Amino acid sequence: MDQKQINEVLLRNVAKLSKLDEKEQAMMPAGHSPLPSVDEVLKIVRLTRDIIFNDYFHRRQTDEQLRGHHVGVNMEELYGLLCRQIARGLQFCKDCSESDVQATAEELSLQFIDALPEVKRLLYTDVEAMFHNDPAATNYGEVIYCYPVMIAMTHYRLAHVLQLMQVPVIPRIITEQAHSRTGIDIHPGATIGEYFSIDHGTGVVIGETAIIGNHVSLYQGVTLGAKSFKYDADGNMLNVPRHPIIEDHVTIYSNASVLGRITIGHHSVIGGNIWLTHDVPPHSRILQSKAVDVSFQGGLGI
Repeated sequence: MDQKQINEVLLRNVAKLSKLDEKEQAMMPAGHSPLPSVDEVLKIVRLTRDIIFNDYFHRRQTDEQLRGHHVGVNMEELYGLLCRQIARGLQFCKDCSESDVQATAEELSLQFIDALPEVKRLLYTDVEAMFHNDPAATNYGEVIYCYPVMIAMTHYRLAHVLQLMQVPVIPRIITEQAHSRTGIDIHPGATIGEYFSIDHGTGVVIGETAIIGNHVSLYQGVTLGAKSFKYDADGNMLNVPRHPIIEDHVTIYSNASVLGRITIGHHSVIGGNIWLTHDVPPHSRILQSKAVDVSFQGGLGI
């Protein structure tokens, strides 16, 4: 194929792909400002992680003034990134005035930074819970550096702050990046208390309206999901509470599916491979029925 033919194919498809059809335009926010940058949003998470776990991800500083200097440099960069990315995210807000976007972004950025001390406190309770729930953990640093739950919870707790401030899109970018890295899928709208742990973690799903109390432990493959969906008179799906409420001191073992707006009472244990769609009173022990022992003949395994 000669260069002329190659150019014709390239130019033909450039012309097609550079045009926005009506469906594409309907999906885009109004205006022509830049949209959120995934790379910059991830940098926000990394900077915040570095501020919260400062000695783990920077050279340790025994001098408080030097530590304050490093935190201050990161904080200044964090504020600038937050202002820019929140402003870009607000383009997806139908009720936001375009003229007020920058001022709103600056105000929300400061609110986010004001929330960081509480986020730090909660994350350190998660570290403590994970360390005490896993005998394989030899020290707290191992949990902070190595455990996927800490990646997932750092992303979730930061995204949850932005979700409560009604920042569009940005919270989902944050949690879905953790989902991609760890296999732990936590919606930023979920409410999770302190001292939360997920052992192993792969395949865990926590839905948007789930409410989880304090000192709750999950294992891999647990789903806190919806059983069914409600619709309005026009057939539009309603965003109503549809995920479980997990009270304090509950343990849910691997591959259990807890579905619908049900309540698992405090100090309960839900065994592995359970399908649960009804309320459970406090101090319950829900276990699967005994396995059926079936003999196979002639090498048949089915």
